[in-house]
Amino acid sequence: MSKFWSNLAKQATPYVPGEQIDDEEILKLNTNENPYAPSSYVLEAISQELGGNLRLYPSPTVDQLREVMGEYYQLEKECIFVGNGSDEVLALSFMAFFNPGQMIRFPNITYSFYPVYAQQFQIPYEEVPIKDDFTLNPIDFYESEGGVIFPNPNAPTSLALPIEEVENIVKNNPNNVVIIDEAYVDFAKQTAVPLIKKYPNILIVQTTSKSRSLAGLRVGYALGNPNLIQALNRMKDSFNSYTMDRLAIAGAIASFQDDLTIKENVTKIINTRKWVTEALRELGFQVLPSETNFIFATHPKYLAKTLYERLKQAKILTRHFPNPLISHYLRVSIGTNQEMEQFLNQLQEIMENLSPINEKKQ
Repeated sequence: MSKFWSNLAKQATPYVPGEQIDDEEILKLNTNENPYAPSSYVLEAISQELGGNLRLYPSPTVDQLREVMGEYYQLEKECIFVGNGSDEVLALSFMAFFNPGQMIRFPNITYSFYPVYAQQFQIPYEEVPIKDDFTLNPIDFYESEGGVIFPNPNAPTSLALPIEEVENIVKNNPNNVVIIDEAYVDFAKQTAVPLIKKYPNILIVQTTSKSRSLAGLRVGYALGNPNLIQALNRMKDSFNSYTMDRLAIAGAIASFQDDLTIKENVTKIINTRKWVTEALRELGFQVLPSETNFIFATHPKYLAKTLYERLKQAKILTRHFPNPLISHYLRVSIGTNQEMEQFLNQLQEIMENLSPINEKKQ
């Protein structure tokens, strides 16, 4: 640490993203990227935006994109906030709706950026233990002092809470904001978006990175009551009025205008997820019933960390978490059928050359 750092910089505990290795031979199944290209309309829209328009600032209110998204979600544009990736939207949400000194709640196994934000903004938090089967107990999130946030489907477990139970959490926190992080919802059965018209305290955060294949454009957004959106705009404009660049806006607009490509890609990923899950179970893995574009799997005879390391040596990246509660699991992003066949073949070869070890589950 440098003596020139502020106390805030010294105390920060940065989020650690999945490995990014600059090697064309690497098969990346560790960051939940979409294996399929975005809509051709997206590429055309970005191409048309290149040139003279880049000398102009983008719209600070992103009205055109919000209007297109409003048509898609059947919401007024005043119910939509757009930011530079869902991580920025989440950070602004922590500042807009959670207060220092008031305890918020999120699961103890969840997106690891939540404690980072809470610590950064001096918000006390309670990590609510999930159940033995990795599902959430909704009652544990009722009547929070300062608010609630959780992903649905959850990451990294891949499990989704039924919308009826999500609604019960919202109803039982009438004086606080409940943030539902729906980064993976397009791969699941239901979204909580319809609850927005019933409850003023629910904020839903989504992204174009996963189902829309636009992780490189960094477009995230929040859906909620106009009063909540106003608070997000106040926070954004306190830092940077121009968070969205012109290329990202153009690409995102085109993405929402071509829902057919998105649905086709999502269907392919779900179908691949199904047969990969079955194949892993045939190899002896226990696989949670995923509603995301990744799977969470464990094997009773092989250490997950060892499998992760051997796969990495074979130039296949998966995700292993050191947290003892889930250290016996691997998270594997769903790629194309060909990529997943490569993964399964390599995994089987690794297992055939490993001595089984009975791992004590914690």
